[in-house]
Amino acid sequence: MALKRSSKQLVDEASARIRTISVEEAKASFGDADVVFVDIRDVRELERDGMIPGALHAPRGMLEFWVDPESPYYKEIFGSGKRFILYCAASWRSALAAATLQDMGLDAVCHMDGGFTAWKESGGPVAPRPSSKPKA
Repeated sequence: MALKRSSKQLVDEASARIRTISVEEAKASFGDADVVFVDIRDVRELERDGMIPGALHAPRGMLEFWVDPESPYYKEIFGSGKRFILYCAASWRSALAAATLQDMGLDAVCHMDGGFTAWKESGGPVAPRPSSKPKA
């Protein structure tokens, strides 16, 4: 089966029209109260590798629904006026996600070049995924 566009083409097209920041720029924003890091990786990746401390986990499959105020899954953080830095493992999924959120009208969104892998390799802080299980 021949595809009209490859996944690489989709990522390249998204990357050409979104803001991509370096790991260094992301690290400079770490701890800024007006910035939200958004981890769009699968929960298994978070459990295995950890995540940026304080990041919001918004699974890629739910992201558009969490951002849309008309959706029953809407999360108010996305209406907060803060700036959002999306990341995944290598920055492919986050490029696609940032382009989609821009298309939806969320302007204060960018993604981190190299993703979580580059963050870890640069010595950025990493924390375990917070437990969602109630404590006994």
